[in-house]
Amino acid sequence: MEYQPQQLQQTIQNAIQGLVGREQLAELIILSIVAKEHLLVIGPPGTAKSAVVRRIAKAVQGQYFEYLLGRFTEPTELFGAVDLKQLREGRVEIDTQGMLPQADIVFLDEVFLGSTAILNTLLGILNERVFRKGHTQIETPLKVCIGASNSLPEDETLSAFADRFLIHLFVDSVSDNFIEDLLIGGWQSEHVNFDSNTITLEQISALSNELSKVKMDLVIPIFAEAIRLLRKNNIALSDRRVVKTLKLIAAAALLNGRKQAKKQDLWPLFYVLPTQEYQKKGQVILKEFFAVSQNSQLFNAVEAASLQPLAREERLIFEAETLLQLNPTNVERLNVESLLREIDANYSIESISERLLTIRKQLVQLVS
Repeated sequence: MEYQPQQLQQTIQNAIQGLVGREQLAELIILSIVAKEHLLVIGPPGTAKSAVVRRIAKAVQGQYFEYLLGRFTEPTELFGAVDLKQLREGRVEIDTQGMLPQADIVFLDEVFLGSTAILNTLLGILNERVFRKGHTQIETPLKVCIGASNSLPEDETLSAFADRFLIHLFVDSVSDNFIEDLLIGGWQSEHVNFDSNTITLEQISALSNELSKVKMDLVIPIFAEAIRLLRKNNIALSDRRVVKTLKLIAAAALLNGRKQAKKQDLWPLFYVLPTQEYQKKGQVILKEFFAVSQNSQLFNAVEAASLQPLAREERLIFEAETLLQLNPTNVERLNVESLLREIDANYSIESISERLLTIRKQLVQLVS
C-alpha cells in the first residue's frame, strides 16, 4: 500500500493524544524514520518522551525496544546474553531474540550513562545497522534510535557519540498557560484508542527507498549558502552532519508529496544544529532561508523551526478543518473562537492567503 498523507496525520494524532506540546517529537520521529537517521531528545524527566515514541511504534506496528540506561547497565541487558547451547559447542553466539538488535524502533533513556562497551556496540548499530559480538554478526532492522537525556554531555568522547544523532530536539515541561490542558490530556491519555487507519512501518520503509530519487539540484546551492552563513557566524557543523542533512531535506520533500527538494524544505537544518544556543542563534541567522518553510504533514516541527507565518498557516488550517468536521452542535465554541483570534493576530487582510481566508469564514459561520 502506498503512502497516504491522511494516514500519517492519523498516526501523529494517535501518538500525541492527551500529550500536550509533543507534536514536534512525533513529527520528527517520522522524519527520522524516512531519512534513516537518529534523534536525540534533551529535556527534563517526565515530559512524555517515551510515551510518544511508544505510541508511534505501536501505531506503525513496529518491533519496539525501550531501556533506561544506568552506570551499571550490562551490555547483555540491551543486546542479549550468550547462547549457552552454542557456547557448549565452542561458539560465542548472542541470543538477540526480543532485544535491541531485533527492534525496528529503539528508545534509550539516559543514553549517555551507558558504559564504553555499550556505546561502542551502539555505534556499530547506529552507523551501519550491524550488530557484532563474538561470532554473532547480523544486520539489524533498525529504522530509528531515539536517545534521551536531561542535558547534552560535556565529556568530549560522549559529545562525539551525541553527534551520531543527527536531529537534536530540546523539550521542556508544559508552560503555566497550558496546565489545564495538561491535566485534561493526562487523564484522557490513560484511555487512548488507536485508530486502525494509520501509516505502517512497511509504507514508511517504501517511502525511504524513494529517498535517493529526490532531485536536489535546486536546493543544494541554497543549502550551501546557508552553511556558509552559519560558519561566518561561528556556527560550525561537522562535514558528516552537513552531508547527512541532505537526507532530512529529501525526506521532508517526500513527506510533502514531492520528489524535487526546494527552499521550503530547508527547515530540518534547524534541528541539525547541535545545541539549544546554536538553534536559537541559527533561527535568527537563517530567517530569510526559513521564510518560505512549509510542510503540509509536519507543520508543527516546521513552525517551531522557522517561526514564520507560512509554516504556521498549515497548522491553523489543519486545526480548523478538524473542528469543521465535527457536528456543529458538539463543537467547543471556545476552541473555535481561540483559533479565530490566533488567525487574526497573525494575519492581516493583506497577508492572509485565500485558502486560510476561506477557512476563517467557515469558522465564523460555525460560531455565528
